[in-house]
Amino acid sequence: MTEILIVILSTAGALFIFLAAIGVVRMPDLYLRISVTTKAATLGIGLILIAAAIYFNELSVTSRVLAIILFMLLTAPVGAHMIGRASYFTGVNLWKKSVTDDLEGKYHPKSHALASENKEETETKKKV
Repeated sequence: MTEILIVILSTAGALFIFLAAIGVVRMPDLYLRISVTTKAATLGIGLILIAAAIYFNELSVTSRVLAIILFMLLTAPVGAHMIGRASYFTGVNLWKKSVTDDLEGKYHPKSHALASENKEETETKKKV
């Protein structure tokens, strides 16, 4: 029974990693590629590590697997956010079919300080 569970988990993990690799090739811009790889690859790595913990069935391996999964869950989104933020501030273009740019006008170009509203929206609200 455990062999079947190990095969299912490792196959699902490999499938998610494969889908992340396809996403890197197929997604049209950097921001979508970051999103795909962060989510799919993290899930794939987690599933493969869980399969390894079940296969070895030792406390030391299981504790290491849990530590690695926790580390991946904490660092992957932060790293993707920082790459995306740096890309946006250096001028990497959005996909041409992107509908809106939620950050447009909401940051200072020199200090990179973000604001929740741009100045035009604030002035419009003050007038009303």
